[in-house]
Amino acid sequence: MDLLLYVGGLLIFLLLWMKAKGFEYVIVHHRWIFVCLFLLPLSVVFDIYYYARAWLVFKMCSAPKLHDRRVKEIQDQVRQWKAEGGKKFMCTGRPGWLTVSLRVGKYKNTHKNIMINLMDILEVDIKRQVVRVEPLVNMGQVTALLNSIGWTLPVVPELDDLTVGGLIMGTGIESSSHNFGLFQHICLAYELVLADGSLVRCTPTENSDLFYAVPWSCGTLGFLVAAEIKIVPAKKYVKLHYTPVKGLEKICEKFSRESKNKENYFVEGLVYSADEAVIMTGVLTDEAQAGQVNRIGQYWKPWFFCHVESYLKNNRDGTEYIPLRHYYHRHTKSIFWELQDIIPFGNHPLFRYCFGWMVPPKISLLKLTQGETIRKLYEQHHVVQDMLVPMKCLQKAITAFHKEISVYPLWLCPFILPGHPGMVHPKGNEAELYVDIGAYGEPKTKHFDAKGSMRRLEKFVRDVHGFQMLYADCYMSREEFWDMFDGTLYQKLRGKLNCSSAFPEVYDKICKAARH
Repeated sequence: MDLLLYVGGLLIFLLLWMKAKGFEYVIVHHRWIFVCLFLLPLSVVFDIYYYARAWLVFKMCSAPKLHDRRVKEIQDQVRQWKAEGGKKFMCTGRPGWLTVSLRVGKYKNTHKNIMINLMDILEVDIKRQVVRVEPLVNMGQVTALLNSIGWTLPVVPELDDLTVGGLIMGTGIESSSHNFGLFQHICLAYELVLADGSLVRCTPTENSDLFYAVPWSCGTLGFLVAAEIKIVPAKKYVKLHYTPVKGLEKICEKFSRESKNKENYFVEGLVYSADEAVIMTGVLTDEAQAGQVNRIGQYWKPWFFCHVESYLKNNRDGTEYIPLRHYYHRHTKSIFWELQDIIPFGNHPLFRYCFGWMVPPKISLLKLTQGETIRKLYEQHHVVQDMLVPMKCLQKAITAFHKEISVYPLWLCPFILPGHPGMVHPKGNEAELYVDIGAYGEPKTKHFDAKGSMRRLEKFVRDVHGFQMLYADCYMSREEFWDMFDGTLYQKLRGKLNCSSAFPEVYDKICKAARH
């Protein structure tokens, strides 16, 4: 954390100097120069430092010894805040630019920042099939350790830098979610520091109301300090089958059918136009056919979404064997397909072979250096949204996305949504198959209006009893927000735990007015 803050300060100084010297034009119009010369090398330094640190800490077994002390320091900060009169809301002291979300919250500047330096894997319990981790542990860190000892998480959200805390307090999904649910549904226990400074553990049977209220609460019920997550045995490869499909009705029928097939361990779809897609299904295996192994994680390999599109262009099915960890982080190199807007030539073979080992730049560094001009351009001419809708509404949803934003590719990821209590559950509380539609890129519709277009999409999602992921811009009113989400249990816990004076309501952390 100290290294990140130091480098962040250095970059801010560099940007101010460049702006003073008249280089803002380069940052806005030729951002790839700054990204390639500065951010890519810095991203490599970050990765080397943090992976080496994580490996050393785990090998020395020092994390469990330090954990209790660090949690006590958090409790002391909360009690000090209370002793001083609790005049401000509390939030984590982690700078907003460090989060994977492309937005930076204004509230960090006005709330009491509680420093939380918890970024280690605490224990892997093979007998119980559980891994216990601190909240700032990320997916790259988890898979690097677990896969090396023959284990994995049932749900591994794609990007390396997604943290456990973010995936619990927000949400997370993977192409195995049609079998296992969202990231929160593979979590077995949470440990939190509450508004009074007390430490509490919650599970489905112990403090169960709190356990079910924590997901999607965005840190407004307490500070997460540890989580226990289910692990399962891993295998060496994913046998992945690619099927190009044309025609929207056929795309939706094929995707829905494969998502309901429990024999598929992984299901994913990439929609490249209003009537063209590639549906991928995969299973775990320890054996691979000679000549069919594709190590897509190697830095010189094409970006995954471009590789998938080749099956569509050639109008052919295909099967490959992909090493498990390469599959899990298949979208990391190109940040799905966002990197093509930052480094337009990033997928060119010459760039990949010469500089691909430095890709991707850290999203946190991109945020830190984007500046006000780029931020406004992104806000008005760029979409980063994930909408969760019932599978039965998929065709109507893709049509609505096409009409309002026309962003392609679209990412399709199915998931089973159990009837658990909490902010997000199916209508009628019976388990139901849903799909996440991820839209990341520049809208191609004429006269796109960020606020108007997104409000219409939000209304569509509310009307079909769907949900909007909270990392992105939310244009809903408070009443519309609580029409989309079930606040019954959340508000009950807010009152019971005296949160109203300690933490803002979740809406006030994620609504457009609370963000830059």
